[in-house]
Amino acid sequence: MKRVHYTDSYLLNPQHPVTVNLIGGGGTGSQVLTNLARLDVTLRALGHPGLFVTLYDPDIVTEANIGRQLFGYSDLGLNKANCLITRINNFFGNDWKAVPAFYPSNMKDVRQEHLANITITCTDNIKSRIDLWNVLKALPQYNYTNYQTPLYWLDFGNTQTSGQVVLGSIPKKIKQPTSQIYQTVPSLKVITKLVKYARIKEDDSGPSCSLAEALEKQDLFINSTLAQLGCNILWKMFRHGMIEHHGLYLNLATMKVNPIMV
Repeated sequence: MKRVHYTDSYLLNPQHPVTVNLIGGGGTGSQVLTNLARLDVTLRALGHPGLFVTLYDPDIVTEANIGRQLFGYSDLGLNKANCLITRINNFFGNDWKAVPAFYPSNMKDVRQEHLANITITCTDNIKSRIDLWNVLKALPQYNYTNYQTPLYWLDFGNTQTSGQVVLGSIPKKIKQPTSQIYQTVPSLKVITKLVKYARIKEDDSGPSCSLAEALEKQDLFINSTLAQLGCNILWKMFRHGMIEHHGLYLNLATMKVNPIMV
């Protein structure tokens, strides 16, 4: 039987817009934010409440960001989160939120307003992923207000010409309907379960989303390609209510995409 994961039922028929935390507004994050805005418009056209996105990024726009990231010369010196969210809100008429700071890296600093149904990471280092997972897995397992309940973590990461996208479930299990057609999978491994980051030296990990000092460090279209493929997983979750793949490995040098089955 084919293995599938059914989307958590709340995301398909919520009373409020689905909350999304996007951590990192650099090479991949700026592209992902635009895709989320397109997804929001499409969901609302289909009768869904759409998305409410909060973008976290403490960095300012530098000249090295222009071209590979979605910034122009008029953005120089501005905070990335404020710049991108203002642009998206003006263009699409949204009221999404910018936080010009790091996402909390330990439980003592986490408040309920920091929680979201979907957390997306587009960061440029290993430590941020490990810190985030330590926070997510330490969250008390009690009933939050629906729009604050953490359900999924979608992570983007890349080197110069390759990268990966991994969607994991934050609770141990997402309730699945009974099926006689598919083998349902209630739990999806997060990136920190698939990759043993503790064994990787930070200096050897390669740039991941916002190290844009030189284009030689990251190919021009690696970030935008990953953003499109990764956000397509979210689209399938909402549109079809299930997914057969919860991630992928991309190699632009060989033009190959290898899916990660649930």
